[in-house]
Amino acid sequence: MIYKTEGIVIKSMDYGEGSKIITVFTKKLGKISLVARGAKKPRNRFHGVTEVFSYGEFVFFKGQNMGTLNQGELQEHFVDISQDIEKTAYAAYIVELVDKVTESNQPNPFLFEQLLYSLEYLNEGKDMEIITRIFEMKIFLISGYRPHLHSCAICGSEKDLNSFSIIHGGVICNKHKEQKAITLQPSTIKLLRLFESIDFKRLGNINVKSSTKSQLELVMKSFLDEYLGFDLKARNFLEQIKDLKP
Repeated sequence: MIYKTEGIVIKSMDYGEGSKIITVFTKKLGKISLVARGAKKPRNRFHGVTEVFSYGEFVFFKGQNMGTLNQGELQEHFVDISQDIEKTAYAAYIVELVDKVTESNQPNPFLFEQLLYSLEYLNEGKDMEIITRIFEMKIFLISGYRPHLHSCAICGSEKDLNSFSIIHGGVICNKHKEQKAITLQPSTIKLLRLFESIDFKRLGNINVKSSTKSQLELVMKSFLDEYLGFDLKARNFLEQIKDLKP
């Protein structure tokens, strides 16, 4: 059967001498794998649209398993991402999260929109760390692991919420503070709540102190490792890139 849908390339691997197998996260069909014949050749019609992070319209034949790309029209290549190694690292982490959290042929239009907005914002030069933290929060919500952010995860109190317990999955009050809990500034908790509810397409500029960013990263990384447990190669690469910054 022939299909036509918009999608974003989240993975690409060489196949034979001149072809590629690409993984595309599509709006209508979810995650699919396609053979793009001749795509490795610079002048091939599929060359641009099969690069990782490319957003385009794909026409393909699909049977029970892998499909075959028939046509591809590039809508956006996100040039600024591909020309900046730090943006590339953040984008690679985001698309790997999508690959890990999704099953093949399971449509998720909401996640598709979150991915597209994330790449657009990275390309435009918005704060890479904040974009990534928001996207991680959306991944938690989609996966069914919503952090408990508005009252103590142990007793339900809404007062003196100054710590985050990874074990209990949310903020906790001073009365129940545990040794391994992450102490948070009030501004960090407010941002976590904002990330949970914010509409990505209406995101403005968010200015965040470096100390708050560090707390956000620690909470999100620890929560992701505890509840999703993905082995993320792109995160290791991202951390190496960040370590090189002055």
